[in-house]
Amino acid sequence: TITNWFTRVYSFRWRQAITFGYFPRWRNVEHDIEGASQRLQEDTYKFAKIVETLGLQVVRAIMTLIAFIPVLWALSEHVTLDAFTGIPGSLVWVALFVSLGGLVVSWFVGWFLPGLEYNNQKVEAAFRKELVLAETDKANYASEETVLSLFTGLRVNYQRLFNHYGYFDVWQNLYSQVMVIVPYVIMGPSLFAGAIMLGTLVKVSNAFQKVHQSFSLFTENWTLITELRSIWKRLKEFEQNLEKHNE
Repeated sequence: TITNWFTRVYSFRWRQAITFGYFPRWRNVEHDIEGASQRLQEDTYKFAKIVETLGLQVVRAIMTLIAFIPVLWALSEHVTLDAFTGIPGSLVWVALFVSLGGLVVSWFVGWFLPGLEYNNQKVEAAFRKELVLAETDKANYASEETVLSLFTGLRVNYQRLFNHYGYFDVWQNLYSQVMVIVPYVIMGPSLFAGAIMLGTLVKVSNAFQKVHQSFSLFTENWTLITELRSIWKRLKEFEQNLEKHNE
């Protein structure tokens, strides 16, 4: 409870610092910067909120690792596969390496996602801006043709985004399912040889999943990380525009 409260307050203070770091610089710019209001209001909020969410998960993952790495390390003594015997804490190293491998593959499989999320925000902003202007002047804004054209851009970009997320979801679901059977593949020979009981195999599976899930925190939250990367890209572009027009 204390951790949740502290991180929420911290993330809002961080949003406040980012907003009022940008605000005076933006006020001094005479040129029109596309999407400035969205950068100052929405993107700063989302950036702080996502970092808060991931930060909490990182803290919980660290606590889980502190609790379960010693357990999994001790259970590694029961591994009888030749490739792993003689390696202290072999199951912990397996969990670490497969998690790092999953992260690397996710990076390349989801290569286009941040750019598509970035483009998505641009077309969303154009659509929203037209509707906002129409609230005070429907005669000159938000005609049926204009709205249809803007929404067509939305539909095309979303469809591309959904298609790319489709194959990324195939990879992510395949990865998560394979990781379920990894401890059984490693410990299976020990079970069939009578070196361990079924209860030990279940303990290994539970401890391995806990450790692996903690190591794979960023892989499992890749959609959130993709959104964070796209927001960072938009804020970086906003900063560059501020610097260019303030020179």
